[in-house]
Amino acid sequence: MSDDRARVAPSERFAVDHLVFDLAAEVAALESEATPKQHGHRQKTLFKSAGRTVALFVLDAGAGLAEHAASGVVTVQAIEGDLDVTAGGTKHRLRSGMLLVMAPGVRHDVRAEARAAFLLQVSLAPKVPTP
Repeated sequence: MSDDRARVAPSERFAVDHLVFDLAAEVAALESEATPKQHGHRQKTLFKSAGRTVALFVLDAGAGLAEHAASGVVTVQAIEGDLDVTAGGTKHRLRSGMLLVMAPGVRHDVRAEARAAFLLQVSLAPKVPTP
């Protein structure tokens, strides 16, 4: 990643015993950033620790994330607008408030016909020490 980040990445994202996020305020702050968008979207990692990542995405109309897979359980929760998510070859329309959960390794993509925001969570399996 380049050094021209819009935000300074914290060395530890869970330095307190709990975190509270106002997702509407986080979406507004993300949209107001002065740096250019990448591929029609902005994203911000809200939490990352021990194989668990929670990231917020805001997609412009017509933008999306290309097909990919993760080695952990993935959830996509629509916060604002509608999302088209193809998971394992099946297309789903997620409206605000809907949640899609995918098993590890499921290939998926995300598209937005109109501006949309969503929360992406990835939970990797804990690494088992080798004897």
